[in-house]
Amino acid sequence: MVLTDTHTHQYYETDPVKRVELMQRCLDNGISRLFLPNVDTGSIAQVMDMVNAYPQNCFPMLGLHPCDVKENYKQELDTIYAALQKTKVYAIGEIGIDLYWDKTFIAAQQEAFRLQIGWAKAAKLPINIHCRNAFDEVYEILLQEQDENLRGIFHCFSGTLEQAQQIIALGFKLGIGGVVTYKNAGLDKVVEQIALEHIVLETDSPYLTPVPYRGKPNESSYLIYVAQKVADLHQISLEEVARITTENSKIIFGI
Repeated sequence: MVLTDTHTHQYYETDPVKRVELMQRCLDNGISRLFLPNVDTGSIAQVMDMVNAYPQNCFPMLGLHPCDVKENYKQELDTIYAALQKTKVYAIGEIGIDLYWDKTFIAAQQEAFRLQIGWAKAAKLPINIHCRNAFDEVYEILLQEQDENLRGIFHCFSGTLEQAQQIIALGFKLGIGGVVTYKNAGLDKVVEQIALEHIVLETDSPYLTPVPYRGKPNESSYLIYVAQKVADLHQISLEEVARITTENSKIIFGI
């Protein structure tokens, strides 16, 4: 069984002993493919350190997270773009719009999102979208940018069935994580109505920890609980969920 975590920040763990233990727990649970998005220029080296340590298991994505779009965002983008010219990556991300914490830089977030979509399309890479309290804003830009080269994953999807269908219609996969295990989130009701061909799995480690570890730091090995929940919702085996969602990830990332 091969499970794929399409979105994890497991590189935040910098203690070498703990990092080895984290990876071993992943491999013990069949999670042998981890896709790592940076968030800013400072985290590029952290991502690449882990990729270099586990080249058979860890794969990089690079982009500027919307929460890190501040006054100096153009310089940050220039640095990330330069890194992309000398680094093999499998997606641009995580990128998008986040209006949960602060709306001060909404125009800059929109500009950065469009610019990075352009990078992805030019390089024929998928994008990994961060969207929080900003579905309409993100969707409007995706509609405007839509063409044969626009594709990717709507990371940490937790919206309605209608929103899911809108995203799927654009050719995107839905990134399903720990929220699907939360009793009152309602995401389980949505996921059970969506064909597995439209879903990939993720943890967003160390955030959004699934039940039964909710309230503690997340890790990629906990993807097994997300996968089991999806299997229960669709009344199929864990192995079948692993097979389908990993195949979906290969279609997106090309590896």
